Amino acid sequence: MFKFLTLCAALLLAPTTHAAACKPAPMGDATLYLRGPINNWAAQDEQAFEYRCNAYYLNLKAQGTQEFKLADEDWTAALTIAGDAQGQPARGGPGNIRRSFSGEHTLRLSFAADGTPRLDVGPRTFKPTPPKPITDKAALTTRFDSRHAEFKAPFGAQPAGSEIRFSIGNDVPGLKQATLVIERRQMTGNQEQLAYEPVARIAMTPQSRGMGTGFTASHRFDATGIYGYWFEIETDQGTYALQNNKDTIYWTREKGSMGPAAVERLPSNLNRVRRYRQTIHAPGFEVPAWAKDIVYYYVFPERFRNGDKANDPRPGGGRPQDRYQDRDVERHATWNEKPFKPGTGDGSDKLFNNDFFGGDLQGLIDKLDYIKSVGANALYLTPVFRAPSNHKYDAADYKQIDPAFGSNDDFVRLCAEAAKRGIRVIPDTSLNHVGSDSPYFNRFLNFPKGGAFDGGKINSASPYASWFKFKPDEADPNKQFQGWVGVTDLPELNKDDPSWRAYAYRDKDSVTNYWLDRGAAGWRMDVVPWVPDDFWREWRAAVKTKNPDALTVAETWFDASKYLLGDMFDSTMNYIFRNAVLDYAAGKSARETYANLELMREAYPQQALYALMNLLSTHDQARALHHFGYQDDGDAKALKLAKQRLRLAVFFQMTYPGSPTIYYGDEVGLGGGDDPFNRAPYPWADEGGKADEALLADFKRLTKLRHDLPVLRHGSLTAPLHADANVVVLVRQDGKTWAITATNNSTTARTVSVVVPMAAGTLRDALGGADVTVKNHRVQLTVPPLFGRVLIKQ
Repeated sequence: MFKFLTLCAALLLAPTTHAAACKPAPMGDATLYLRGPINNWAAQDEQAFEYRCNAYYLNLKAQGTQEFKLADEDWTAALTIAGDAQGQPARGGPGNIRRSFSGEHTLRLSFAADGTPRLDVGPRTFKPTPPKPITDKAALTTRFDSRHAEFKAPFGAQPAGSEIRFSIGNDVPGLKQATLVIERRQMTGNQEQLAYEPVARIAMTPQSRGMGTGFTASHRFDATGIYGYWFEIETDQGTYALQNNKDTIYWTREKGSMGPAAVERLPSNLNRVRRYRQTIHAPGFEVPAWAKDIVYYYVFPERFRNGDKANDPRPGGGRPQDRYQDRDVERHATWNEKPFKPGTGDGSDKLFNNDFFGGDLQGLIDKLDYIKSVGANALYLTPVFRAPSNHKYDAADYKQIDPAFGSNDDFVRLCAEAAKRGIRVIPDTSLNHVGSDSPYFNRFLNFPKGGAFDGGKINSASPYASWFKFKPDEADPNKQFQGWVGVTDLPELNKDDPSWRAYAYRDKDSVTNYWLDRGAAGWRMDVVPWVPDDFWREWRAAVKTKNPDALTVAETWFDASKYLLGDMFDSTMNYIFRNAVLDYAAGKSARETYANLELMREAYPQQALYALMNLLSTHDQARALHHFGYQDDGDAKALKLAKQRLRLAVFFQMTYPGSPTIYYGDEVGLGGGDDPFNRAPYPWADEGGKADEALLADFKRLTKLRHDLPVLRHGSLTAPLHADANVVVLVRQDGKTWAITATNNSTTARTVSVVVPMAAGTLRDALGGADVTVKNHRVQLTVPPLFGRVLIKQ
């Protein structure tokens, strides 16, 4: 019976070749992609459907239940197929399609006469049309490398007004002419809209190059922005695009890590060209000098430390912190319980984010000496302002500390006590949305009347009415306003409204200024891509006017170049770094993962690169130990290996430019998968927890290494001296001090021979290992398993 069913599935999924049954592609010329967590929701060539006769086909290798949508590159609404309540494909569905996989499969998407989509999944049977190979030697041998001075100078991001020289060439006859194509990138939102507008087509000047031909051209970039460039080349056999490579960049819609170019036939649709990116930033772009010396300690305050049990949220207490919207909060009986997750049988109610442990600002103050001992000199806090949830991104009052966390005076005291220990405090908030349970919106009437949506009814007389965009013709109250990404608990603000902008940053006592005046050293801003660029430009000006030395950090997950031009932010939460380093430490190819970091070295202004918030774990993603394969109920062997991989990731983090960021509890082996389990309480011993003191000692040793060696914080960074499947070797220089750092993600030691800048001498092992001798610009390094080495020459 099983064989019969398998045969039936294969016949169903096999593409027909009967001419009479073939129909035009329902999506026209658009390419349809499977987009979900499996590819960070990006439109990747590996998950592109091919239309064949009467259906779309895709071969996919996956395991377990996957959620996804089907869409083109631009998420065009008419072309997007989502999921209905049962996870079946539906145009305009409210959720994701859900399917279970167990290895290699073929997906077949077809449409009924009325346009209803059908998605069948079965054994792999589809044979994709292979690309037509290029045999033109003149095209295949034409070279360009954006990181090599022979082909492009100067390197990397440059200030406006810079002239950049571009050269290409080969060593065989046949290259007839070349054109440098310069375009300006337009990108809005979370990469939903991304396009390039023409700037210049420059005929490149031929130059003799042995048997072959070289071409060169220059362009002056006068305005700040992100530009794209590529080369149109012509040979005796045709016209080609010399363009960026096909490397996938984490979370980023555009492919290509830059460096050596790839050649392909010139596509009829130039949107398919993979542009190199050129960042042109403001000439006077400065980042606070202290940013490159930061080691962050990153805290979700409700789960760090309960310092004042009197302010704990309690069901039936009658205080603001005792209510969640229109009902009581949930209170954990003990500190070390798991966070509640509705629908898991843990005894909690059906609401998310309404369970509390009691962490507060007093707990942070009490543990500042501990935070300093870990090696941190900056404290990043997720929101602490009044809000009904445990995460506080649903702001109820931007100018009041949540009563469960303490008071405004407690925040001032926290900043003052932290400063005594050399620690800066950076708070977080969202200026994109507020909470539905707030005086601004007031859906649940927990505040005096005057909200824009009092009791679920539009109040046009409210002083906050213009802060929101309402649809009074809708009968359903949930559809009368826009919830951020559809979440009705988070009414989206009208960021263009002058009244809102005044409250957020223009007024003397605006939200932005209010907390800078009370000791904040800067701001981290939530969901930055959903807020217009001109808002952030004005906001940055307000921050820097109030305190030129304040640090501004964006929450972006993709290539953040457009936010680091000197007119919006100094830094960003570096999720590209996170994914690259975690995947490398988990065993993925060093050469492949490091390409993501090389992209940032080239695309980001250096002053921003050295201030990036280099993450490993976050409150929005599974913790590092989980990424390394350890489950809460896993065995001791799995935990030991996961901690070894974490130690390698921290080693890399502490020896790389940027601001290493320790998510509370990682340093003592706190685990946890996706939200809410990544927000578990810190395992304090006096609350019944158990910290891994050996792991904590490793963290302290590595933060001390970073603080002791300025070259690790300030030193220059070039392309890797060596990168293979397991080992990455980097060189850093700060004045007369050199550092060679090497990491190894193999479970066995690896020995590599590397060419180094110095001709001879001795390299001292900063972690107490054997010295290494340099002979004729070469060293032989043995790198320990799942760890690394730091070698110093002064």
